[in-house]
Amino acid sequence: MTESERGEYHQVKMKAGLDTSLRQDVLYLNKGTDDQMEITGYRPNRMKRLGMYVGYLLTAGILPLVMYWCPQWYIKCTHTQTKLADATKVLLKDQYEQWFVAEITLVTKDGTRVKIIRPTPTFSFSKRRRKATAGFVYQGQGPDENLMRYFTVKKVKYCWNNETQEFEKLKGLEDNMSCSQFHMLQGLSVAEQCRRRVTYGANSIAVHVKPILYLLFKEALSPFYVFQAFSASVWFSDEYEIYASCIVFLSSLSIIVSIYQTRKMQRALRNTIQSSTLVSVCRENDEFVEIHSDDLVPGDIIEIPRRGCVMQCDAVLLTGNCIVNESMLTGESVPITKTPLPNPAGPTANQSDHSDMKFNMKDHAKHVLFCGTEVIQTRFYGNQKVKAVVIRTGFSTSKGELVRSIMYPKPADFKFERDTYIFVGVLAIIAGMGFIYTIVLEVHNGEDVSDIILHALDIITIAVPPALPAALTVGIVFAQRRLKNHEIYCISPRSINVCGGINAVCFDKTGTLTEDGLMMQGVIPTSNSSFCEEVLDPSLLQPSPLLVGMATCHSLTIIDNNIAGDPLDVIMFNSLGWMLEEPGEEGSRFDMMVPTVVYPGSSSPLRSKDELQYGVIRQFTFSSGLQRMSVVSRKLNGQNFELYTKGAPEMIASLCKPETVPPDFQEKLMSFTKHGYRVIAMAWKELPPKINYVKVQRIPREQVEKNLNFVGLIVMENKLKPETTPVIKELREANIRCIMVTGDNLLTAISVARECRMVDAADQIILVEAAVAKDNKPALNFVYADDKTKPVEEVKGGGSGSLIQIEELDQVFHFAVEGKSWSVLQQHYPEILDKIAVKGTVFARMSPEQKGQLVELLQNLGYYVGMCGDGANDCGALKMAHAGISLSEAEASVASPFTSKVPNIECVPNVIRQGRAALVTSYGIFKYMACYSLTQFVSVSILYYISASLTDPEFLYIDLFLLSTLSITFGRTHPYPELAKEPPPISLTNIFPIMSLVLQMIIQAAAQTFCFLHIKAQPWFEPFEENPDDDYWSYENTAVFSISTYQYIILAVTFAKGYPYRKNMFTNYWFLANVIVCFLTTVWVTIYPEPEGFKNLMELRPPEQVSYRLLYLGIAAANFLLSVLIETYLLDNPYLRSKFSRFIDHCFHHTEVKYKTIEREITENPDWPPIESSQGGMANGYTRLVSISSNHDGSLYCLSDSESDVKSLVSVSSSKIAPPNQQLTNVGKFSVNQGSLPCIANGEPNDAPGPVKTSQKVRTLSESDANGKLGFVPGNDDSILSDEITSLAHARSRDQMSNSSNAIPLLDPPPDRKKVLDPKNS
Repeated sequence: MTESERGEYHQVKMKAGLDTSLRQDVLYLNKGTDDQMEITGYRPNRMKRLGMYVGYLLTAGILPLVMYWCPQWYIKCTHTQTKLADATKVLLKDQYEQWFVAEITLVTKDGTRVKIIRPTPTFSFSKRRRKATAGFVYQGQGPDENLMRYFTVKKVKYCWNNETQEFEKLKGLEDNMSCSQFHMLQGLSVAEQCRRRVTYGANSIAVHVKPILYLLFKEALSPFYVFQAFSASVWFSDEYEIYASCIVFLSSLSIIVSIYQTRKMQRALRNTIQSSTLVSVCRENDEFVEIHSDDLVPGDIIEIPRRGCVMQCDAVLLTGNCIVNESMLTGESVPITKTPLPNPAGPTANQSDHSDMKFNMKDHAKHVLFCGTEVIQTRFYGNQKVKAVVIRTGFSTSKGELVRSIMYPKPADFKFERDTYIFVGVLAIIAGMGFIYTIVLEVHNGEDVSDIILHALDIITIAVPPALPAALTVGIVFAQRRLKNHEIYCISPRSINVCGGINAVCFDKTGTLTEDGLMMQGVIPTSNSSFCEEVLDPSLLQPSPLLVGMATCHSLTIIDNNIAGDPLDVIMFNSLGWMLEEPGEEGSRFDMMVPTVVYPGSSSPLRSKDELQYGVIRQFTFSSGLQRMSVVSRKLNGQNFELYTKGAPEMIASLCKPETVPPDFQEKLMSFTKHGYRVIAMAWKELPPKINYVKVQRIPREQVEKNLNFVGLIVMENKLKPETTPVIKELREANIRCIMVTGDNLLTAISVARECRMVDAADQIILVEAAVAKDNKPALNFVYADDKTKPVEEVKGGGSGSLIQIEELDQVFHFAVEGKSWSVLQQHYPEILDKIAVKGTVFARMSPEQKGQLVELLQNLGYYVGMCGDGANDCGALKMAHAGISLSEAEASVASPFTSKVPNIECVPNVIRQGRAALVTSYGIFKYMACYSLTQFVSVSILYYISASLTDPEFLYIDLFLLSTLSITFGRTHPYPELAKEPPPISLTNIFPIMSLVLQMIIQAAAQTFCFLHIKAQPWFEPFEENPDDDYWSYENTAVFSISTYQYIILAVTFAKGYPYRKNMFTNYWFLANVIVCFLTTVWVTIYPEPEGFKNLMELRPPEQVSYRLLYLGIAAANFLLSVLIETYLLDNPYLRSKFSRFIDHCFHHTEVKYKTIEREITENPDWPPIESSQGGMANGYTRLVSISSNHDGSLYCLSDSESDVKSLVSVSSSKIAPPNQQLTNVGKFSVNQGSLPCIANGEPNDAPGPVKTSQKVRTLSESDANGKLGFVPGNDDSILSDEITSLAHARSRDQMSNSSNAIPLLDPPPDRKKVLDPKNS
């Protein structure tokens, strides 16, 4: 992404409210870009640092931990804020509220480190130390041009600018260089290269694998493990060694697994990304020497090897051509020819036609070799070198930016995780209350200080369970194992829970939804302006312009004796069985007179006809703006040159003579496109004899690409994978939004979206077209892409020629957007962009950066976004998404949390199912662990009241036998096979989980309190007597312990929910068996704890009467019924939940998710989007021309057809359509501009035009008016259409014409408008 694009995107984010506004009192780095960060300078303060050391001692090591967790606090507490010019460290905060600390380095231009020594009146002994650590001492008096101050953050170097007094991002040669200056560059000397290496650093995208010791300390010092260490210390002090040892063992195992996974992922990224080689570099004396690619610097002139290479830097091509595979950037493995950067100051340049323009990465991309792309082959004269100049190195390159996006992604913000921290904070508050309660109570009872401290700390470990994080991972671990059984591998287990909340999934197209390649379906030749029968095997075609066009009209080349080029061209050519030859050496095929010759091969039925040999003289390359390519070829010993053109059918038809286009052209075309076939049209004409070879090389394509003869259609199939449509259906039935985001063209993407049912047959697709004219005025228009599928309800009526208007049913519409329009929308229409994202389904021609931007925008709107792709160009989006799923084991697998070994999208619902099961499991386990800790907290608090507590064996029974086994088997329940329409709840701070915890704890506390008080009221009761041996053997202890053991089992069953996200609890045999074993064991312990030795071991004092012991079982049964009834029939009741939710929203004005608000606004505004612009003369506005005629007396005049001219023209608006009863211009048959050529329709007014029936909502033309001619208002002599839009926009208009509909709308009405039918055809 260029700097200007970053700035535009940042402005969009600010306008959309996605970024905080700029503050006047804050300095910013990368101001106005998406990398914007707040920056503050600091210098050391000895007194502050001394105070910090004192704090370290007074807090017994707690303060250093806090400062380690919050480095920004450490800088503020040990340094003094100062101007950036005087700072030695900078504190940075990015847009995601992440903090970074960077140290400013001062070096000389030759790399010698410098230390600043400021004058001080006191004597210093630091001279020896200064001499040892710095090669140069700077006194800090004013700027020195020989010094460079810089710091590095997020792998980007920022250098100090003495003029602007701020840090600026270090840029390569792409900044402020003209095209001619690149050609004037000479080879660098060794000394100059060394100096530049100091400035730019090594040309290496280094991904370091962190040492094990570093990762060990980083993991061990995380808050979770620090608290576990604290808890274990308390338990060891309290002689609770067994459970403490178990926690230490599990924690150690967890740290080891985490370190292993981290290093494995870092190694995978390093092995995938890092590469280096030897490069031939030009020195100042024009001699080429080989150096390591890590030593390259901007300004180096390098030689591109003839046999190709993998680019290790971004470089501008100076001489020769390069055939490059840019699949890493675009995702399409299509060879692209890179040409030399134009040299306006060169000897062959025409100074009148070329100005020395500034180099721009975006505008001159076809001359740039990007890092990470593969140069397949080079071509130049003879043995001359193909040279390029290095402009960017290291992390500044295109590949470096991609790796940076992987290493520093947007932090995942999952509400469930945030809520867990909130709940842990609440538990900590309760623990604090228990801490105070314990101290007050035991001080009042006269306990020893050591016992008071130990008991107070112990109750903290009870209220905040140290095993909580480990328990939360149980469901994730089982889900990860089940995913592995489906050959889906996860490198980021925490992402599994996030998958449970996914409600939108973005899909790449090629290789993800569809097979990787196209297949030849057949060809449809024409004869006498009519379509012939379809020929399924093109090699059976007889000699004809269609056959020769398929053999010559392509950009194929031979690389290593294999035909290479656009996959579509390869399939088309290979289907003929012809041969392709390129004379001369491969590396010297540059600027040759006849570089390509084709003729029938041995497998062709035409192999005996030697006269069918054609040479391709000139190529007019494919342009997405013009939607076509052409070649000029000549038959061996032929007299005239011939032009063959292929491209979008609508575009080719518009360039052809109307009489050569079959009348059923649109009907035939739509019969293929609506079934997802890729259709290419071919046209031909013979050039006049006066055009010789020299003129062929100079003639503009606009002069020859007109008045063509239509020769046929080529039909190809980009087959959907068989799993695609069922998966899309399953996701949509679960209300999971499906979005296609692809680098392929819009026509194909829309076709695939319909075929896979991402867009229903009855739904409308509306193209969002945005463009910027040469006067920088933006234009936005909404155009129907295809009205063939617009459903209407047919109603028969009487009367000849009468029209019946029928109201359409509520219709769903989807937006389709191209990458170019996306960029314009970002910059000029940010208020529309949110609506486009909410209703958009097809996003085509999207760059890797734009894919990431779409994912981020969806996240900002409140969606939980999944991304499924298979190419390196999907890496940014895969990393940005809440859950990225890669179908490839290459670069994409490094960036995404999930990688599927089975390359189809069946993995998506599998991941979502497992994610939902894991999320519900974590949800239930969290509530279970919270209730467990609070239940135990209640037990201990009650017993503390009488200076007693639970015994160590009782603690062990609860913690080790009940809690550990139940929480582990709790997560083994498999996901429910069907995806529910609503995702599981992801918020713990919602009213329902809070009510659940509160009501459950009221029940548990009431049961324990009842048992405690009831046993004290018995006549045989003997109160507990405090003793110095901490012997808690008593009736009170046994009563509280007995009922609480049942409660832990009851809570596990209550929270082990099944449908609709997990299977029934009874299918989890491990959990079911565990519950039964725990229940029977608990019955034995509480009802009949025999033999005597076991009773003494547990330190139990059960009541003498067994009948009284059975009371615990009865209370437990009542407890169970209440808990299950409240959880299942009250809190989980859909009707009560919806009613209560509405009541809460009404009372507390609950904030709605942003995308739902936008959906409601769109639904409430039936006039949006405004189909067709109504502002006449708006730059780059668009309209669709609908035409019908029955004779040939009209004429069509083409004004221009160059890509630049077409894009800058001004279109006629819909307001210029002829009003009712006005005479209309006569237009010849099919002379309407079917593609996009600007046109003027002239002719004589019809003598008796029929009336045009109109209304405010729809305009129609009846069958009785068929002889009337429809056109533009006379006098509108510049009725112009845009070439980028019309190929899709005309779809229905032309189809209506070819089908001779009785009522033809002049403008397609929006979904809520009326349609008109003729009853005769009902």
